[in-house]
Amino acid sequence: MNVPHLPSLLGVFAHPDDESLLAGGVLAQHHAAGARTAVVTATWAPASRRAPELAAALAVLGAGSPRLLGYNDARNPEAAPGQPRLVDAPLDEAIGRLVAHIRNFRPDIVITHDAVGQLTGHPDHVRTHQITLLAVEAAGLARLYPEAGPPWQPTALYAATHPESGVGLLRSLLEGVGKEVLAVPDSYVTTSVDVTPWTDAKWRAILAHRSEVARERPLPGILARLPEADRTQIIRTEHFTRLTPGPTKGDPARLAA
Repeated sequence: MNVPHLPSLLGVFAHPDDESLLAGGVLAQHHAAGARTAVVTATWAPASRRAPELAAALAVLGAGSPRLLGYNDARNPEAAPGQPRLVDAPLDEAIGRLVAHIRNFRPDIVITHDAVGQLTGHPDHVRTHQITLLAVEAAGLARLYPEAGPPWQPTALYAATHPESGVGLLRSLLEGVGKEVLAVPDSYVTTSVDVTPWTDAKWRAILAHRSEVARERPLPGILARLPEADRTQIIRTEHFTRLTPGPTKGDPARLAA
């Protein structure tokens, strides 16, 4: 069987488990095609309880070892004790840390959160989106952050998102645990990827975040309590908006550089 060539992929997400929930399918897809994949996580420290869970999830997805910026979570001070919260960190510093990872990994494509903060509007999601937009541009400019290594310009930046028509079961599930649902207009989505062949790997990666699966309100725990058919319906499609050079209609049903 011929396996299509797919571009290298770097995910930049706020918390451990965001990578599996939002882009686990495309990460597994690209890895299966022989593409290089990796994930940068903005919050939680290497010594935190969630770091081993993240490592296990990335191993399932084929996305290498954790790359942690080490900032504290806006809502959970145990994420990185003694470190500033991501939302409070100097913008220039956070951009520089991410630029170093982009230049080190040299991805064709970068994926991050959307501007509204991924359904629930978590402030760390919003901040990660902002930092990533600026870092992707800065990474290609040699005069910016010269200490972060030789310049590298990713070809494309995608925001993982949820269109109004694609929220489906998630709306009632999230509202049932007191969470707001922030979807985007369908017209904002440029690429929807059917990741059905990789849903098993995606689900195993989500399950690797054991501490979140055990809780009632986080999405991994909500998904774990669902019948398999409902869960598969939720996780089998991943939606994205191409942000560079801007939303472009007619993108193929997979990420393209």
